[in-house]
Amino acid sequence: MDTAVLRAAYGRLLDAAAVPDLGDADDGGWNADQVLAHILSVDASIAAVALGVVAGSRPAFDNRICLDAWNLDRIITEHSGRADLIDQVRSQAAVLCDIADQLHGEAASVLVPSLLLSNDVLVLDQPIPLAGLIDGLAEDHVPGHTRQLLGLRAAVPGRA
Repeated sequence: MDTAVLRAAYGRLLDAAAVPDLGDADDGGWNADQVLAHILSVDASIAAVALGVVAGSRPAFDNRICLDAWNLDRIITEHSGRADLIDQVRSQAAVLCDIADQLHGEAASVLVPSLLLSNDVLVLDQPIPLAGLIDGLAEDHVPGHTRQLLGLRAAVPGRA
């Protein structure tokens, strides 16, 4: 797989996450730390799926644990602050991209049973190719959370 687009998407996300004084979401949604914890959980889950496929198992991807408030708080607590979360996202994104770079034809096309929720709405409940799961990060997931982080910047009182 070619991960150039995914790596660039992570670069933009990390730049957005590093903006000082990110506020809380106006709609009661996630703050920056929760977004980063969610990214960490999703990336680890997809990397595990990819490695499982390479190992010959047929794992599934279910993002519900990646949305769970307790799990996000656990991930945040394991880090010493936003800078540490950002460093971990950077490191884990590199690992995921390195794994994806090594996926070829057959492994990339393995169908992965996938259950995806977003804001308590079912987005997907069907098998998709492993490559599609990873490409979805570049095309939708990471850019969407980048926009979410940038929206938190606008939410800081007194900032235009």
